Amino acid sequence: MGSFQIEGGHKLDGVITPQGAKNEALQILCAVLLTKEKITISNIPNIVDVNKLINLLKSLGVKVNHLSKGKYEFKADKVNIDFLNSSQYNNDAKQLRGSIMLVGPMLTRFGKGSIPRPGGDKIGRRRLDTHFEGLKLLGANFNYNREDYFYDVTADKLSGTNLLLEEASVTGTANILMASVLASGTTTVYNAACEPYIQQLCKMLNRMGAKISGLGSNLLTIEGVRELGGTEHTILPDMVEIGSWIGLAAMTQSELTIKNVSWHDLGQIPNIFRKLGIDLERKGDDIFIPAQQSYEIQNFIDGSILTIADAPWPGFTPDLLSIMLVVATQARGSVLIHQKMFESRLFFVDKLIDMGAKIILCDPHRATVIGHDFKSKLKATVMTSPDIRAGISLLIAALSAKGTSIIHNIEQIDRGYEEIDQRLRAIGAKIKRI
Repeated sequence: MGSFQIEGGHKLDGVITPQGAKNEALQILCAVLLTKEKITISNIPNIVDVNKLINLLKSLGVKVNHLSKGKYEFKADKVNIDFLNSSQYNNDAKQLRGSIMLVGPMLTRFGKGSIPRPGGDKIGRRRLDTHFEGLKLLGANFNYNREDYFYDVTADKLSGTNLLLEEASVTGTANILMASVLASGTTTVYNAACEPYIQQLCKMLNRMGAKISGLGSNLLTIEGVRELGGTEHTILPDMVEIGSWIGLAAMTQSELTIKNVSWHDLGQIPNIFRKLGIDLERKGDDIFIPAQQSYEIQNFIDGSILTIADAPWPGFTPDLLSIMLVVATQARGSVLIHQKMFESRLFFVDKLIDMGAKIILCDPHRATVIGHDFKSKLKATVMTSPDIRAGISLLIAALSAKGTSIIHNIEQIDRGYEEIDQRLRAIGAKIKRI
């Protein structure tokens, strides 16, 4: 198990460029299974979860050619569908959450899709009902082996239908969307997720020959086609990483420029950080954060305490709530953080409390943060990363803290952040792997 050693309390300075979006990459990589033609994808992040999925595609028989940094070529003309029955597939697929999105493409193209119960972050229950209920309504036969925790769907041919999703699941929408593009007839998906990454998937599929309308809305209409062709695609910058760097600049009172952020796709993110009192400026397609000695949390118009809550897009992404919570520990004022979409994501706050943060964990979903206004620095400590987003939040806390901290289980951070120690050292951070 790897660890980071972080000497906190140093101001950072410089320019940092966000990696390609992890959550988009996982969807786009699964979509290469929909065609036998060549697909070229650029800006793929070099992170553990994405690399595991690429290796899983190789094992399935997909030809993978690494062209340059972040750029790959894929050709799924000889997929070995029998690999789904192997113990290697069972072992490899359950190691990452994104493997669930292999099911839709395999089902619609090859008539069979299987997946073990996927792993990922330990942030509470993450049901797969939306995925499989949607596929069943498209005509799939579903079987779940409770002893082996193995899901299996089969179909001779999927047929278009009208779907009303129980929840606006991003991965569920992606899976159903990819299954629908080769189904016969027309499919409508209402209460679909409409994140920029889903929009990116739709645009890519349309370039491949799919007929998807309603992009950017929660009502998608898919006219099934007989086959799809190849294309080229570039992945957006990772909005969660962009938010992480904004929070890092604020907590370390540093001046940072974040390059090429795709402002149009950031949604509520800049506005929510501004509500915490953080100055940030748009300069072309970059974000400039000046060094701030303090930042003050806004109240609501009636004077009541600010609440920051997550919601399906275009609401605020749940992946940044951990960052907002950490940033609030050094703000002037108080804020209520309300994590609605996952039930165990706030349990990492005990580590921040150990560092001296003033946080009241109201229940598994809500925490009240009383900011220190930098009058009392967080104290260095030894801690363990429980998941990707809590891990980066603890890392930000450690970089702002007084003294030297150790973070164990950094494999969790590596799952979502590319070469993070090297990139942080480039802007002045005192961090090393041990």
